[in-house]
Amino acid sequence: MRLGSHALSGAWAPFWIVVAGLAAMYGPSFHDLFTGIWATDENAHGPIVFAVSLWLLYTKWNEHADSLEPAPLPSAGWPLVVFALLLYIIGRSQDILIFEIGSIIPMLAGLMLVFFGRRTLMSLWFPLFFMLFMIPLPGVLVDTITQPMKMAVSWAAEHLLYALGYPIARTGVILVIGQYQLLVADACAGLHSLFTLEALGLLYLNLVRHDSLARNITLAILIVPISFTANVIRVIVLTLITYYFGDEAGQGFLHGFAGMVLFISALILIIGVDSMLRFGVRQTDVRV
Repeated sequence: MRLGSHALSGAWAPFWIVVAGLAAMYGPSFHDLFTGIWATDENAHGPIVFAVSLWLLYTKWNEHADSLEPAPLPSAGWPLVVFALLLYIIGRSQDILIFEIGSIIPMLAGLMLVFFGRRTLMSLWFPLFFMLFMIPLPGVLVDTITQPMKMAVSWAAEHLLYALGYPIARTGVILVIGQYQLLVADACAGLHSLFTLEALGLLYLNLVRHDSLARNITLAILIVPISFTANVIRVIVLTLITYYFGDEAGQGFLHGFAGMVLFISALILIIGVDSMLRFGVRQTDVRV
């Protein structure tokens, strides 16, 4: 009998009981996220990544349901489940979000092994991996990496605008253009922004599914400089809007359209770089 039919039959009732238990266990955790850290500008990508992960799990499940036979592997699955429970208990009791929310990944992986087996887990590896991008990072790590990133983005924006003839100067992460001062905030050029764009790039790779392994690896590596470039573009656009239309317009753009500019510019850059890689692969094939 096929996996989809099994999963919907009474024989798999324990699986759905466990799923209901997971919803009850993690419900308070996600409620805290939606009303807390995910409501901030820096972590606004969290709900999006969570929703995309659920959609990927659903689509991948349906995609492979007819071709996989259940082959439970409890000897490998239960240790993962126990490990995830310990992570959750420690994270929830000590308010360590990286443990509390991160525990859902080994928990789901372990349950997949317990009820369905290794092949099913392997078919769902990307949605589980994608969930990594929704896990809140420790503040110490974010602060340590974000400051040099903001400095680099500020430096790049300053030099590009100066080369174009704009009256701009910089002190640390503060840009001065004309009569206006702009602080490059964490949301504009921080680790969270990089994480968001990395998730976008990996989702693009998963959706387009190139046959060339070298092309996939190259594009995955180039997502980092693409993310940096997209952040520079966002800061430049914000600076120019403030310069031409005033501080009020710049603040309105920052809260209304800055994220959209970031995603659009990053997506355009990813598609552009991917097109160049495709041309390079074709040229290599022709020469061979």
